[in-house]
Amino acid sequence: MQKILVTGSAGFIGGYLAEELLSRGYSVVGVDNFSKYGQVRKSYDDHPNYRLVEGDARDTDLMTSLLSDCDHFVAGAAMIGGISYFHAYAYDLLATNERIIAASCDAAIAAHRAGRLKKVTYMSSSMVFESAEAWPSYEGQERECPPPLSSYGFQKLAVEYFARAAYDQYKLPFTIVRPFNCVGIGESRALGDEEIMSGNVKLAMSHVVPDLVQKVLKGQDPLHILGDGSQVRHYTYGGDLARGIADAIEHPDALNEDFNLSTAQSTTVLELATAIWQKIKGDAPLRVVHDEPFEYDVQRRVPSTDKAKRILGFEATTSLSAMLDEVIPWIRQAVKDGII
Repeated sequence: MQKILVTGSAGFIGGYLAEELLSRGYSVVGVDNFSKYGQVRKSYDDHPNYRLVEGDARDTDLMTSLLSDCDHFVAGAAMIGGISYFHAYAYDLLATNERIIAASCDAAIAAHRAGRLKKVTYMSSSMVFESAEAWPSYEGQERECPPPLSSYGFQKLAVEYFARAAYDQYKLPFTIVRPFNCVGIGESRALGDEEIMSGNVKLAMSHVVPDLVQKVLKGQDPLHILGDGSQVRHYTYGGDLARGIADAIEHPDALNEDFNLSTAQSTTVLELATAIWQKIKGDAPLRVVHDEPFEYDVQRRVPSTDKAKRILGFEATTSLSAMLDEVIPWIRQAVKDGII
């Protein structure tokens, strides 16, 4: 049985990924310091092939010890939040995440040199394309367009440079994956989230899908959205992203390659708001108020998904409607329980 170390295993995407890897027969060691949500219960916590280590991915000695008997490593730990995070923690996002990736690479280089670790799969972000001026954004465009303006986007681009530099100097094999706009259940209010008001409702997570859902559930009418609503995103189900990441770990042709992982379906924020409103309110007329957007509210984030389909055979197949059918009841219960 192959063993995989996943840092950030208690996070949003990390949770979906750990579940997917366990279902594929891997032994999974998860590392998390619970800095984002606090200690959360996961469905796989008691799985016989899962071990959770409460620890900090910046601890090079810990990481080196844990990687010593692992076949693969998913470097997923990061300080991350919604768009309000980019403003409230501009420096911390850069400094903390640089320390995480440096410690991760130091440990991985040592483990690979020792002979067992086969590859590192690095979790990058769609934010590396933050300054793109042409779409769809293809693999390689991140090195052609201007660098990201936000410290978070800039640091995620740095993660990709770490991956390539570790290969260039130490021949540490890698795969880079870039998830786009994860949607799913299990995300709660981040411990350090800066609370902001949107109309008469306090935002919980600063991610557009859960925030719009909770505003409608709490009776906001007219509904407040950031900007004019024309911002384009590719909302991708967490389970699909986990499947794509697992495919990238396993596929021999993914070695030393990078992949956008995303649905191919574009959706504007106004289209998203309309879909959520209709799911909850039915035929009741939707009225919208346009609030001032954040500085780093990218207007278009549209990926090319051709490479992942061609090489990995990966396609994100879950529709937005199906995602909302899962997310809305979960958020309704979370609102009732006071989680958000």
